[in-house]
This record gives sequence, C-alpha cells and structure tokens, in this order.
Amino acid sequence: MKYLYLFLLISYTTCAQQINIDKLSLMPWPQNIRLHDGTFQITKDFNINITGNPNPRIYSYATRFLRRLDGRTGNFFTQSYTTSSNQKPNAQLQINCLQQGKIDISQDESYQLKITPKNITIDATSDLGAMHALETLLQLLTVQDGQFVFPALTINDAPQFTWRGLMIDVARHFQPIEVITRNIDAMAALKLNIFHWHLTDDQGWRVEIKSLPQLTKQASDGLFYTQEDIKYIVNYAAERGIMVIPEIDVPGHATAILTAIPEIGSFYNKDKTIKTYTLERNAGIFDPTLDPTNPKTYIILQQIFDEVCALFPFNYFHIGGDENEGKDWDANPKIAAFKKEHQLKTNHDLQTYFNMKLLKILQTNNKEVMGWEEIMTPNMSKNAIIHSWRGVNEGLHAGESLINAAKSGYKTVLSNGFYIDLALGIDEHYNVMLIDEKANLTTEEKSRILGGEATMWGELVTPATIDSRIWPRTAAIAERLWSNSTITDVDFMRKRIVNVSFRLEELGVQHIKNKSVLLRNIANNQDIHALDVLSKVCEPLKIYTRNKEGTEYQSYSPFTLFADACTPDAEDAFIFEKRTTNYIKNKSPENTQALIYYFDLWIQNHEELKLLSTNAPLIQPLLPVSQNLSDIANEFKRILTQQQKINKEQLTKLLAKCESKNHADIELAVSPSLKKLLGSL
Repeated sequence: MKYLYLFLLISYTTCAQQINIDKLSLMPWPQNIRLHDGTFQITKDFNINITGNPNPRIYSYATRFLRRLDGRTGNFFTQSYTTSSNQKPNAQLQINCLQQGKIDISQDESYQLKITPKNITIDATSDLGAMHALETLLQLLTVQDGQFVFPALTINDAPQFTWRGLMIDVARHFQPIEVITRNIDAMAALKLNIFHWHLTDDQGWRVEIKSLPQLTKQASDGLFYTQEDIKYIVNYAAERGIMVIPEIDVPGHATAILTAIPEIGSFYNKDKTIKTYTLERNAGIFDPTLDPTNPKTYIILQQIFDEVCALFPFNYFHIGGDENEGKDWDANPKIAAFKKEHQLKTNHDLQTYFNMKLLKILQTNNKEVMGWEEIMTPNMSKNAIIHSWRGVNEGLHAGESLINAAKSGYKTVLSNGFYIDLALGIDEHYNVMLIDEKANLTTEEKSRILGGEATMWGELVTPATIDSRIWPRTAAIAERLWSNSTITDVDFMRKRIVNVSFRLEELGVQHIKNKSVLLRNIANNQDIHALDVLSKVCEPLKIYTRNKEGTEYQSYSPFTLFADACTPDAEDAFIFEKRTTNYIKNKSPENTQALIYYFDLWIQNHEELKLLSTNAPLIQPLLPVSQNLSDIANEFKRILTQQQKINKEQLTKLLAKCESKNHADIELAVSPSLKKLLGSL
C-alpha cells in the first residue's frame, strides 16, 4: 500500500522491474514517469548539443550541468563549454528548445526527458523547461554494476503551480551575497522560480537608495546591498530561471525608514517636535508607522519606489502591508481629523487610502502590486496578488484569505503552512494542500491560486544557520508546489529527501556542514560526538516559543548555541519513532533490541557529555536534558531486559521531565515516542 499511488503514475515495460524505483531520489516528483529496460552509461565522451531558439542562458546552464555531472562521476569530460547552438550535432545529450523563455509566471515550463541506452533527448517549449529537465537528469544519476548510469525512461513533466517561491528576510539579520546566491542555486535545483526578497523592516534598511543616502547611512548598521549588488543578484537568479521580487514593507514595520526620515512618522508629540527613532533590536510588532496624511510620505516613497523598481525588471512589487496595529494613528489628533474629513471610518480604511496612493506610484513604474493579505479591500486593483499568511499559529491549513481572495477575483499566493522559521517538522509543511476541495472553488477561481512561498523570517538566523532552517524542508514544499496533488506519501518523501539534502551541499548550501562548526564551538574544540548524538534527538523550540515575546534574543545576540545547531527534524527521533511503532505491534526480541540500542546509546552519551562539560561551559545547560533522557532510558531498559514490575507512576514523572521545554531552548523530539511506549506497557 505504501507506494500504491506510484503505480497510478508509472507505467512499466515488461523488463522495467529490473530498475529499482527506490533508487530514484527525484524531487519534486515528476507528473509522469515511464521506465524502460536498460541504462545509459556515462563515459568521458559524454557531451551536449543544443538546438532550437533558446535564451542564451541555456548554454551556461548546460555547462554548469556538465561540471556538476563530471564532479560526481570524475570522468574528465572532453567537452569544456557550451556556447552556441548545434556545437555537437552527434552529442549523446540533445536539448531542443522551441523558443526563448521569459522570467515570468505565465511561461510554459514543461519538458520531456527521454533516456535510452544510446542517447538522451530533452524537448522543451523553452529553455526554462530544459533547465528543469537538466536538474531532473542530475537527480537520476545512480550506480549500477559499479558504473555511473542514468536509468532508461521517459518523463513528461510540468508544474502544478506557476508561483513556487522562497522568501528570505534580510532585514532582521543581514545575509551576504554569497548566502543569497547559494540559496538561489538550491532553488533552481528544486524547480522553484520566485525569490521574494524582504529588504526592509524595523531592524534594518538593506537596499541602497541613492537619492536618500541617509537610509543606509543611519538605518542599516552598515550592512546593505548596493544597487550593483542588487543587479548582480537579479541577473544571477534570472540566469537560473528565477524571478526576484523586492519587498519594501509599509506603512508598518517602519522603524528603520523612520530612523533615517523621522518627519514622515505618525507619532504625535504635543510640543510639535519630531520624534527620534532608533533601530529596533528585538523581534515583534512595533508601533512606528508611516503617516498616510503627510504629503511628504508619498514624495519619499516615490523616490524609493522609483529607484527600487528600476533594479527589478519584473512585473511585481511587494509592499508588505502587514501587522499595522495603528496605535500611533489612533493617538494622533491630526490623523483622526484627516480620517473624519475623508470619511475613513477605520484604520483599515486609512490603510486602503494609503495603498491606493502606492498603487498609482507603482503603476507609473509598470508594476503590479503584491502584499500580505491585509491589503485586500474592495478598492484594490484586481491585478494585485494577495499573499495569504495568517493562521500560522493556529494550524497548517490553507488560509481563509486565500479562498476569499480567489473568490473575490484576486490572484493569490499561500504562505500559511509554509512558515519554515516556525521550526516545525517537514511532515507539517508537506501535508499542506493549497486548494481546499471543501471550499467549492470554480475552475476559474482555482486558477487564481498561483502557488505558494516558503517564508524564512530572519529574527533567529545568521549566515551560519539560515541554510539549516531553509533546507531540506523547503525541498518538500517545492514538491508540494510542483508535483501532482496525489503525491502525498510522507515516508516516500523522507526516503528521497536524504539524498536530495546531500546534493544541495554540492551547490554550496551549508545546512549540514555548519552544524559541525557550531558543535565544535560548543564543545570548546573537543570531540563533538556526544553533542552530535544529543542533537539527533533534540529540536529547537517551535512556533516562536524560543524567543518569548521577542525579547530573549536581540538582533546582536549569540546564535551559536545548541538550539542553533539542532534542526527541526531530529533524525534519530524519526528512526526511534519507527522502532517504537514496530515494537508496539510486535514485541519480538529483534524489535526489543532495536529500542535497547538507543537506550544504551543515550545512557552512555550522558556520561560522555558530563566529562566533556568540565572544559566546555556551553555544554552545561544541556546536561539536565541529557540527564532526563538517560534516566528514562535506564528505566525502560530495565523493564525490557529484566521483565521487572512496571512502575508507571515513576515513568510518568520521568516522562514529564523529558517533555519539559525549560532548558537551552530545545525540546526532546523523542518524547512523543517515549509517551507512546509508556502507554503500550
């Protein structure tokens, strides 16, 4: 039953059973696969030929493909670069692109990939589809009989949704160019096509505005992107088929802009003086808000938007618009009088007035507005994209605003359920369905749901840790956005994502490598084995509970702690859960020993951690967690090995300690399995 759905999508020839489907670590899973007999063996003579009328970016993309494939196989390919069409008419890999693709969400990204024992062909409407096909081909690389091969098959593939994005917030913690580029490479590998760049917030202004140099001088701590940096990233992404969309978040989240230009703020001083703002160092929702009644506000925003729009040659511009509580508006009598004069009954009406002003500014720059769901009002242009986000703390289901937007005639994008900064497990995101069949949407309304975005808010990440918060979970989200909605088997996804995760490091992503760097720091450069063992059963606190009320960690706090080294999907916790389930079903000696293996490991590991901590103060806060795990492991081991009388009261007390989340901002991810095991005794 586990792979039943695969047989609905995969048609086998009579000999195809020789190919083991479990070896295919494809992600996102293609729409249709037909396996054939045989394999294509890779030799040093492997080369590429490109025909048709593609965008020239396919040549450099194909060259990078060659280098990556050669790096994996060590074949010393004789072909160096692909620079033009029809260079190698007799090449083993033939790529045909009918037309030049544009960086836009309306493009045909489909492709057909056919592999035989003698040759490989890729047919695509545009170079965008061909690039997706090359990524699929790289994922198909396997070893058979000691040789690197591609399995013989035919794939017909196309995305389910046209908007498949990743948002990175660089305002809370600045992310250097190399962080952005390596994550763009990873996006391309997983067929994501939208990079949403959150450039401003209360903690920093990160984009150079030449006509307003005070923005970066006073509100960036010296950490920002020059306009040349922006152009470089936009071009880098476009060469990989990815659209970059800027976000300038207004009218709320405005502390940074008001630090540099305080006269457009809404705060009311009775003595008529202008308030002095300073950059926010905590996380949360803050009062500083732009004044929508001040004409200078729009003059400043016109200057900003004109310069930013010129840097991003695509259709969409994200204005934010979220979490404006309007406290400064309510306390300002001038703004109250303005509302009365213009018959604006609520702050939401006032924000609508503000948004319509921005809409005109963006229209002069040939941009369509995108914003968080708060911008959706009866007067908003139907060309706007509504970005649904609310409900991330209440459960992972399609946001009500997504359905309302689609029914109201708006194009819409979902992020509710894809908030990867919540540190939720991969299953939670993978199980999100963008189109709720219970909503009874028409075909036209469904077409307005463009897709979704994984959102990486930056309060608790640095350049050293951000990759581990994005990957590999965003690969599962990428599959949800690309693949058929029938692809839902979590176990099959988890099996594939292990190899996908390793391959991301080939692209420079540091989600695995940097863990060891952090653990060595915690261990004071001693052996990190014991820390690594503990990290495999611990996860950082979830849904913003790590940073209570946004004040435990400031933007300058250390993010080099054990909670930063731990990831949202503790790998041994997943294995232990499977072993616990097997034991409960069948208390065989083999299943019993599988649990005892972990109990012995955790007992011994605690002793090693205690020794290690004598010369590593950063380990000491972890000892209560390790002690609790060791204690309950000891108790369970005695019960399973000695068949002694079960003291459920004692076990319950020990379990309560394991479930505690009061130490080192981490939680024991094996606690649910231990609870299930206790309930089975």
